[in-house]
Amino acid sequence: MESPFDVLAVDSDADDDEVERAYRQRVLEAHPDHGGTASEFQQVRRAYERIQSGYDPEEADEFESEDAGDAGVDADDPESNGEVDDAEPDGVPTEFLNYDVLADHGWELNDEDLFEKAAAANLDPDDHGQFTVGPRESVLEAAEADGNLWPYACRGGACTNCAVAVVEGELPPPANHILPQGMIDQGIRLSCVTQPVSDELKVVYNVKHLPGLDELRLPPSRFDKARFND
Repeated sequence: MESPFDVLAVDSDADDDEVERAYRQRVLEAHPDHGGTASEFQQVRRAYERIQSGYDPEEADEFESEDAGDAGVDADDPESNGEVDDAEPDGVPTEFLNYDVLADHGWELNDEDLFEKAAAANLDPDDHGQFTVGPRESVLEAAEADGNLWPYACRGGACTNCAVAVVEGELPPPANHILPQGMIDQGIRLSCVTQPVSDELKVVYNVKHLPGLDELRLPPSRFDKARFND
């Protein structure tokens, strides 16, 4: 079996910068819109995450495509008996607003009462609503699970198609993302690789055309093409 370093095509003693550069290159190569496949793309993401979590190349265990912990099972706990622990927190209530509607109503992204005005405007459920981000779920995954169609492309932090603006709450960015620091300081996050750590969250989605983000987008995915043709 390939190690995470093999998947990213770097030496096992590569430093953090080399690993980061290799990840960004491989995640683009593996993207279905660039000739890769979904399974290859996910493998690249998992390899990077495994290295970031402290993977030891001297370990005897093989790099697996899925970790036991992803299913809620503690593989090192002899008392778990392979059972899934369902004693998990309920999740984080997340209110969302579509950036596309702001101009129609004369609103600005930095309006202090933006979500109050949205609640009073009787917007379409696709433009304003609420869902819950569950444990180990990204914001994008939770939005999709609730039936919302949000823009995305790479699903791995290598583009800005899924960018959101955080209005309230905490949504810390992971290491594996393409956002410049200036965008992070403005509260921009990538919904495909972020999970809230606050009790609640309010985000404006579909901000991919903001200055500084537009040039970091990938070509539309099959999702976006289907949406534009509806």
